[in-house]
Amino acid sequence: MIALSTDFSRTLSLLRQEKGISQRKAAVALGISQALLSHYENGIREPGLAFVVKACDYYHVSSDYLLGRTLSRDGVIIDASEIYDSSAEKGTLKGSIMATLQKKLVVNTVSVLFDLLGKLGSREAITGAGDYLSDALYQLMRHLYRRAGGNEDFFATGAAAFNAGLISADMALSKAQYITALDACGEDDFPEITSDSITTAYPGLNQSVAQVIHTTEERSKDLL
Repeated sequence: MIALSTDFSRTLSLLRQEKGISQRKAAVALGISQALLSHYENGIREPGLAFVVKACDYYHVSSDYLLGRTLSRDGVIIDASEIYDSSAEKGTLKGSIMATLQKKLVVNTVSVLFDLLGKLGSREAITGAGDYLSDALYQLMRHLYRRAGGNEDFFATGAAAFNAGLISADMALSKAQYITALDACGEDDFPEITSDSITTAYPGLNQSVAQVIHTTEERSKDLL
């Protein structure tokens, strides 16, 4: 037996649901009883290494993903401390005060968002939010790269698939997963989120959040 985090049971259950199969069918494929699989998915019992290996092969994910050590299904582990953090940089982006302003608004608001999601403790919600924002950034970067004459061989997704909306489809799916994850949380799981609590907990950053909300709603009013 191996000691597992609570992420394991949640991920095991979500992978089965994502595959669209019943516990009974998954249990047969994994060579165990339905009752035992139910115990694994609910965190009542911990499996041995042999089951973890079999589950990874069946769901086509790495053991690190299944055990909650990475958000990447292929097992790529990025230590948060190793990622360069530009949020603390001072000064402006060369040539554009507007670019600096937009960067700070986005970075500050994203910081508040993920801090709140971290307090919520839902791995699925954090993953959904990260995937959604990554898809948005991917599309913006790719369009910029394309217009600047860059060789699109830099991207693994073919131009035809990108033009057909593959990344947009993944973005919509990520949004759905994010909302579903939030709906699955209990009312007591959520941290306090009000204008006053954000102002108190995030002095300075709260101004960016308020600005993003205000400008977005002002733009959106023109669509009505």
